[in-house]
Amino acid sequence: MQFMELLSVASVAGGLIILCIGGYALVLGGVGLAKKLQISSMVIGLTVVAYGTSTPELAASITAAINSHTDLILGNIIGSNISNMGMVIGISTMLAVGTGLGIRTRTVRRWLPIMIFVSVLLVLFSYDGEISSIDGVILIAGLIIFTVYIIRTAKKQPSVGDSIEDEDPEIHVSGFRVRINTVPKAIIFVCIGAGLLFVGGDLTVDGAVAISESLGISQLVIGIVIVAIGTSLPELVTSVIAVRKGQMDIGVGNIIGSNIYNILLICGIASVVVGIPVSSDIFTHYYIMIAFSLVLFVGLRKSKTIPKQIGYGLAAAFVIYLGSLLL
Repeated sequence: MQFMELLSVASVAGGLIILCIGGYALVLGGVGLAKKLQISSMVIGLTVVAYGTSTPELAASITAAINSHTDLILGNIIGSNISNMGMVIGISTMLAVGTGLGIRTRTVRRWLPIMIFVSVLLVLFSYDGEISSIDGVILIAGLIIFTVYIIRTAKKQPSVGDSIEDEDPEIHVSGFRVRINTVPKAIIFVCIGAGLLFVGGDLTVDGAVAISESLGISQLVIGIVIVAIGTSLPELVTSVIAVRKGQMDIGVGNIIGSNIYNILLICGIASVVVGIPVSSDIFTHYYIMIAFSLVLFVGLRKSKTIPKQIGYGLAAAFVIYLGSLLL
């Protein structure tokens, strides 16, 4: 028994290391794509990086859907979105260079409202007690529309300009240097990063679930706390790395895009595979998820920078939320 517990801890530790490497590779590839294709880094964050960091949630939810662990599916989605807003945005803001985390005006006026709208849509679909296969088809259709909208707006937005480093991104390993100076190299790094995030997230979640189950924690709490935090680690690692490298748009776009994809893509596919029953207990977590988004939206209406104090507040609120679940 002790050996199995040690194996679970090793799985979590190994998964975290792989997540760090994958997050670094994904950011380098995303920055390289933005620079070479002259696409806004916010668009890269909302699409390539957000899709890549959402793969652990997708894998976990599909597995849960196949095994009819429906509480785990919603717990993973809701908990991941709350983790992204409280833990990831909070920590990224605290670690940002300068006075806080800078966000562009179009993010506040365009992408944040879409994220809130999608969250409200999920609540509306849940009022009849089930997120049906038809609801899932609608969510997937919304995902397609959202992706097309992003691609079209990319043509209207200015190129990356000052938001991307002047030099091509590069990686140094033991004196060996790889410069990402072509589109194929950037795509390779994105694919490697996404693959490592998937593997790392899977190892982390498997280990964390094994540990939590040995402690007798319920499936809903496992979904919201253990699985959600585990699958949010790619977003945390990727956003922190992006923010520390000065890529604010990729860091923030990653979170907003990931939250949107968690609902449209992951909930959409999972509900098509198997209708998801919704218990009355889940609505409290829905409202908390929306509250985190509204706090960020309202706070950014006056200032386009998230101060470090707000970052500490978001992280503290997230810790309090976790504490209320575990007590």
